[in-house]
Amino acid sequence: MAGTAKGGRLAAQKNKKRYGSDFYRQIGAKGGKAGRTGGFAAGEQGRKRASYYGSIGGSISRLSN
Repeated sequence: MAGTAKGGRLAAQKNKKRYGSDFYRQIGAKGGKAGRTGGFAAGEQGRKRASYYGSIGGSISRLSN
């Protein structure tokens, strides 16, 4: 049943039973705290770059509708 919705639900039940009902909240919090690089928009140059490419992507998506 691996890879199906039913299998995913069974796996989630098993994980919650084994590790506690807040298992997914805990691993989500770990992932959110793990980042150290800052991502695409880090720093002054990155913010300008992200804004520029975001505007291009937005204009392209509006043209295709």
